[in-house]
Amino acid sequence: MKNYFLLGTLLVSLLLNSYGQTFSYTPGEIKQKLNKLNVLGTVLYVAAHPDDENTRLITYYANEKLMRTAYLSATRGDGGQNLIGPEIRESLGVIRTQELLAARRTDGGQQFFSRANDFGYSKNPEETFTIWDRDDVLADFVWVFRNFKPDVVITRFGTEGRNHGHHTASAILAREAFELAGDSTAYPDQLSYVDTWQPEKIFWNTGWWWFRSSGADTTGMTQINMGEYNPLVGASYGEIAARSRSMHKSQGFGSSGSRGDQMEFLEQWGGSRTKRPFDNIDTSWERVENSEEVQFYINKAIEEFDPEKPWQIAESLVLARKSLDNLKDDFWKEVKNKELEELIVAITGLYVSFSSNADFYTPGDSIKISLEAVNRSPVDISVDKVAFKTWVNPVELNTKLLKNKPLVTEMNFQVPPGKAYSSPYWLNEPSKLGMYTVNAQEMIGKPENDFPFKGTVSLDVGGEKMDINVPVLYRRTDPVKGEVVTPVSVGPPIMMNVNSNVLVFGDDMPKAVEVRVIAGDNDLNGELKLNLPAKWKAQPEQIAFSLERKGEEQVFLFEVVPPKKSSIGKLNVEAEIAGKTYSKGRILIEYDHIPRQVVYPDSEVKLVKLDLEKKGNLIGYIDGAGDAIPENLEQVGYTVERLQKDDVISSNLSRFDAIVLGVRAFNTVDWLAYKNEQLFDYVENGGTLVVQYNTNRRLVTQKIAPYDLEISRDRVTVEQAPVQVLLPDHEVMTGPNKITEDDFEGWVQERGLYFPDKWSDDFKPILGSNDPGETQKNGGLLVAQYGEGYYIYSGYSWFRELPAGIPGAYRIFVNLISLGND
Repeated sequence: MKNYFLLGTLLVSLLLNSYGQTFSYTPGEIKQKLNKLNVLGTVLYVAAHPDDENTRLITYYANEKLMRTAYLSATRGDGGQNLIGPEIRESLGVIRTQELLAARRTDGGQQFFSRANDFGYSKNPEETFTIWDRDDVLADFVWVFRNFKPDVVITRFGTEGRNHGHHTASAILAREAFELAGDSTAYPDQLSYVDTWQPEKIFWNTGWWWFRSSGADTTGMTQINMGEYNPLVGASYGEIAARSRSMHKSQGFGSSGSRGDQMEFLEQWGGSRTKRPFDNIDTSWERVENSEEVQFYINKAIEEFDPEKPWQIAESLVLARKSLDNLKDDFWKEVKNKELEELIVAITGLYVSFSSNADFYTPGDSIKISLEAVNRSPVDISVDKVAFKTWVNPVELNTKLLKNKPLVTEMNFQVPPGKAYSSPYWLNEPSKLGMYTVNAQEMIGKPENDFPFKGTVSLDVGGEKMDINVPVLYRRTDPVKGEVVTPVSVGPPIMMNVNSNVLVFGDDMPKAVEVRVIAGDNDLNGELKLNLPAKWKAQPEQIAFSLERKGEEQVFLFEVVPPKKSSIGKLNVEAEIAGKTYSKGRILIEYDHIPRQVVYPDSEVKLVKLDLEKKGNLIGYIDGAGDAIPENLEQVGYTVERLQKDDVISSNLSRFDAIVLGVRAFNTVDWLAYKNEQLFDYVENGGTLVVQYNTNRRLVTQKIAPYDLEISRDRVTVEQAPVQVLLPDHEVMTGPNKITEDDFEGWVQERGLYFPDKWSDDFKPILGSNDPGETQKNGGLLVAQYGEGYYIYSGYSWFRELPAGIPGAYRIFVNLISLGND
């Protein structure tokens, strides 16, 4: 029973790979998986974030060497930016989790995580470990090592040198876990679920292009050619790896396939020294006692496999599976049992699915589940029974599947009243800075929730009993996409979404709060109200609602009145139905490259009352890589117009009190390569232009300012880092809001990034800041007068601070766009 977690993770991975359509493979893929039956080796790749993994190496080990291969990412990438949509923070972490799973479905690996979250860029591991709970993350690494049982561990990053602190920290933790996973005195509570495990070797994957291009000495390192072509899958490993990496769409990491020899370099850190990682490690059946009979039948199946008649090897595979009963090695017995079951299903063309009559249920609902089973081979297969862990009594069928004759049957159940909601498990409890809270040991490391409903289909295949686990999924036919398969979700009977996560009041005027009520059940009647901090008021105090049908939505408006003085608090939305109170919202995350995700967060809004003065009213905004600043400016009373290419002409721009460029606009908006001059003319004629941060790579033009300006990689990552006002009497610091030290308190994630390090004397640096132990960086806020107007470049992280409702950030940013306005 100690391998329960591992096997559950493996099984969920297999179910995801098939996504409810059982296991359907080409003859080449079946041959590949037959060969894998004779490989008993495991390799674990370790890094910090989604996109850090070397997909080429994972592809190589999973498809060339046929090893059990996985990637352990310390974080879910929650602290990054989103190039495909508006989701940030926790919702972005959900997207990137699914992108990693999509990548693993492509390259053949599995996926694990720790409880650490991505709090943003960190310059060194010491800083990282002040925010991550180092012992907890190390415990998670040890837990994954003990569950997955890698023979070889490979890290993406080194433990020394200048690097992202998360990156270096992941390598440090991997080395420590390598030493501790086999030690029974380390994290002994885990041993109630798993045994200790000592990997044989650990390596550092040094072979990335920037390492080689530096001219570093690779003598003595292991070199592996990852560029080979695999005729069974019809692609080179570079081509497969590119498809895998291209799943990281929220990061804009689309990649073109590569062909030909491609070398990777590995430097050994621990274990017995060998030329190649798996030298002296037995990855054959010889590592398992009494496995001769198993190996005999597997080899027989390989020899007799006919791609035109794959079912002919069913008997050999069934006997191989039966022979597993003689093995004492529970770990490999279970691993190979699942591989054999998967192949038996694949070679017979067996299709087994459970379909629900809806994609959403509440506890207590009725659920209709349809079973479809089709045997598309001459092999004798019977469906004995169907059992669901959620419901006690199995459904006896005892039906032989005639060739190509579907068995379809329907079952009706009730969703248990205490069924948990389907939010991602790591979001169910309040998190702390740097760490998610996961109390169930068995869930740690898992990439996602188990399916809320999963059935076990008991089969008789050629006289051998076999159980396969199949998720319940919702299927519909889209007129364009065809069959669309959606995970089933369990949620509350009523959900309340608010039109903003933060409400910022720049004056005493009330704001309308729009609450969208979504019915999760039929015939809902109740009262809706807002819970507010002291001195905040809502009008009306409560609103009665009546929703007749599940899925029905109604919008209700409250007016929230702020207090006279500055204040920060939370607004909570509650619905009361028949004496029960509900307080959850619903977030749907839908993209074509990942399964639909549903999150049920608390229905709450941050409230911020500011002491704020502003000048000007009409702001033009040019979107870059995506941020919420236009909406944030509208909250404090500005009118914001988003500008497209044809809008950026002198006759149109003159009407704006200020123009703001979104983050990375000069990296992502091609037409700024020539429309920049129109913007500079606007400034020269008296306008105010605010340019937010850009990276120094892939600029669409080097002329991002009317004067010389060079962007560096300088950044200040500690959000509490002191800020020095270099020019306290400058207009930006004095009006319309007087800026003080208090305005730099409460910032989140970082101070700023990609500060310029060289600039013309025409620029005046306004602020200076630096991380501990570093020299002061003065390029974060530069102001230059150009003609009659002002050009402002700022690397400070307004795109993070304004959506988080940081009062001082609003006051400073309003000063920037007020500059030059009377």
